[in-house]
Amino acid sequence: MTKLSIDEAGWLRSVEVIGSPNFDARPDNTNIKLVVIHGISLPPGEYGGGHIQKFFCNQLDTDAHPYFESIGEMTVSAHCLIERDGNLIQFVSFDDRAWHAGESQWCGETACNNYSIGIELEGCDDESYAAAQYDCLSDLITSLAERYAEIGVDAICGHSDIAPGRKTDPGPAFDWVKLRGLL
Repeated sequence: MTKLSIDEAGWLRSVEVIGSPNFDARPDNTNIKLVVIHGISLPPGEYGGGHIQKFFCNQLDTDAHPYFESIGEMTVSAHCLIERDGNLIQFVSFDDRAWHAGESQWCGETACNNYSIGIELEGCDDESYAAAQYDCLSDLITSLAERYAEIGVDAICGHSDIAPGRKTDPGPAFDWVKLRGLL
């Protein structure tokens, strides 16, 4: 992948953008210091179809699958989605607060959405993520760390780490050793 660069407004240059309405401003004087890795597939265990993109934009057709009825009213997003083939889509500027973490805590500080960047990987807890996703993710994290000085290798975690007991993603199939080797 070509080196990713982030513009002055918090948007990646040269990637697909699908603007999500599910964001707001970060609290004043908030330093971005955490990357949260998520896993998502819609419907669960199925890939492709554009359902994740529609979900993050409040356009999910709840009649398209029985599972969608249970999540159709949710208003969530992430800063980015990395699809199975490594395609990267941005939904929210990194300078804004995406609604990805929910009730959460990291290093004793609550409300992780305030100071984190949420990256969704198309996948599920118990199926290996694709090599292209790890490559894209490592490039993205490297670019984020260059732009936001407080993001270091110790500031990368899973959704399950900041919301234990409530969330399990990216799951045991996510290879943390592989990711750290790429950074």
